[in-house]
Amino acid sequence: MAQIRGTAGYHLGGPNPFGGPKPDVADPSPLDAIREQTSKIEDVLDTISEPIKPYLPAIGRFLIVVTFLEDALRIITQWNDQLVYLNSYRHIPSGLTHLFLIVNVLTMFACSTMVIIRKHSDYAVAGLMGVVVTQALGYGLIFDLNFFLRNLSVIGGLIMVLSDSWVRKTKAFAGLPQLDEKDRKMYFQLAGRVLLIFLFIGFVFSGEWSAWRIAVSVIGLVACIMVVVGFKAKFSATLLVVILSIFNVLVNNFWTLHEHHPHKDFAKYDFFQILSIVGGLLLLVNSGPGQFSIDEKKKVY
Repeated sequence: MAQIRGTAGYHLGGPNPFGGPKPDVADPSPLDAIREQTSKIEDVLDTISEPIKPYLPAIGRFLIVVTFLEDALRIITQWNDQLVYLNSYRHIPSGLTHLFLIVNVLTMFACSTMVIIRKHSDYAVAGLMGVVVTQALGYGLIFDLNFFLRNLSVIGGLIMVLSDSWVRKTKAFAGLPQLDEKDRKMYFQLAGRVLLIFLFIGFVFSGEWSAWRIAVSVIGLVACIMVVVGFKAKFSATLLVVILSIFNVLVNNFWTLHEHHPHKDFAKYDFFQILSIVGGLLLLVNSGPGQFSIDEKKKVY
């Protein structure tokens, strides 16, 4: 009887012996298909990048602060021009202009060094964020949309520094809720990766449209969305690193311009700012998107 039952009535998962319709098989979702393909690419990238993986955090941190180091050197080498601009065009009193520049230069050198050597990163990041705000006010760029979007991305990179090296504070304040290291890191990873993509938004809505620009914008925006939601964030961040690096070398090649070319300083400024955002993306590649992401939720479910 058991043999008859097994051959006649319980063909679970096999063809229907009575000629009825075959059971439906669920097709893989588009996200699963994309995940499968990007996983293969990630495996290849992991293999290729294996020799430099231990150095990614150090490279990322250096690139994040390189725009501040370049800015400090530029202020020193163009000291008189800076004073004239702040005094004549911004109408800042002479004594304050000197103090403004000195404080900015010292803060950028000191805080950038602390970020690179991974010492007191929270104070260093706070100091560099303060430089971003004070320069926006001092140079009258706070309402410049392109400047605003770029510096949001730079701040995103600085936040990635915090998420990369946040330590539990030994001093707790009575009566205030405390977040442990794990909670702080995942919130800052979310904020950092969201802010990082604002540079690309500025790129999309600035400049003249062309076929290559449209293609790069579409690919980049898709990668930005993937970074924000944390879907294959390492792959999409790597893609943005490649796109921004190629764009930076081809468009912001200030080294090819004559010393007194009117756009040389702007190209150099843009070049080092993009390097800083690339550094933030490298930290994202190294540490992953964090718990607030589709990638992590997929592991749970």
